[in-house]
Amino acid sequence: MEFSQQDNNQNSVISFENNTIQLSHQQLKIPCFISKNFATEIEFSHITDINKQSLFPLISHDEIDLLIIGTGQSPKFLTGQQQVAIQQMSIGSESMNSDSACRSFNLLLSDARNAGLLLL
Repeated sequence: MEFSQQDNNQNSVISFENNTIQLSHQQLKIPCFISKNFATEIEFSHITDINKQSLFPLISHDEIDLLIIGTGQSPKFLTGQQQVAIQQMSIGSESMNSDSACRSFNLLLSDARNAGLLLL
């Protein structure tokens, strides 16, 4: 799927298919984490793997106010314990399918919001 929102100075999502995501400056395999100025492939690939220890090395590269979690074809949701742990890091979170997550991330970037995108 291709996306129309593009900003060459940020990690805008250009397209993703076949477990690969194309950003404005690089290509990554999914699972991955993306923020305004940082992007990397990650080791964990399931929503149950999300916790403070797995997120801290990712979010420490950029200021993140909202973490958008793309969970593939259909949305999967964090447990209450996971939501509390993320809130304790002063970060909001939203889970949705990956298409919606990429569109939301691009929209937030274009509004100069501090968002992170975690694609599983």
